[in-house]
Amino acid sequence: MSLNNKNWKVGELAKQTGLTVRMLHHYDKIGLFSPSKYSDSGHRLYTESDIARLQQIMSLKQLGFALEEIKEIMDNRNFNPVELIKVQLNDVKKSIRLQELLCSRLEKVYELLISQQEVTHEQFINLIEVINLNKDKYFTKEQQEKMFKQLGLEKRKEYVSEWAEITAKIRVEYEKGTPPENVDVTHLAKQWNEFLDKLSFGDPEISKAAERYYRENPQIGERFGIGQQLSDYIKKAISHLN
Repeated sequence: MSLNNKNWKVGELAKQTGLTVRMLHHYDKIGLFSPSKYSDSGHRLYTESDIARLQQIMSLKQLGFALEEIKEIMDNRNFNPVELIKVQLNDVKKSIRLQELLCSRLEKVYELLISQQEVTHEQFINLIEVINLNKDKYFTKEQQEKMFKQLGLEKRKEYVSEWAEITAKIRVEYEKGTPPENVDVTHLAKQWNEFLDKLSFGDPEISKAAERYYRENPQIGERFGIGQQLSDYIKKAISHLN
């Protein structure tokens, strides 16, 4: 939608950009994005130059910078908005290439699954490798080193096999309508939780990053047969462990 006014009230700007009034108020409060004008009655009024700044803020946010970092970058007199667009464009192109590769490998696995053919551990590993390539904005280099390189290929195969087995058993109970508090289900949920601890090395920061990754990319879990409903079912079962 084109922005065809010279000034925008906060509600108008929120509606046309898809942001929230609360977010814009927060940006103003921390000094990151404030309106250039105010109406006679004291309402915020945003100008075309304000909108250009907002675009730069959202680009930096999309690239993974924290709000404090964004403020520092944009307050720097050497900040170049043209270079920012170039960096974001390259990032988007890289993401498209990764998504195309991921789509291709997912289609192959999907075709095997619906035809009830066996999917090898190697195929799952290859698929996970592609997924991992898109994790830079969720996990630090140190966390990725810890999760993916220290584990080793054989151990990763073992974990993938364990993951598939536990997931399949839980799905059976879910489809049967077994209550999540059932002792067999909670036992499986405990194994599931232990499996996640192995993958995260018991590191709470890695767990938080992983939760954000799968929350913001629900299609990944769904394509593996772990939709939101099954995920909620597992969480309920885990809640009954204590």
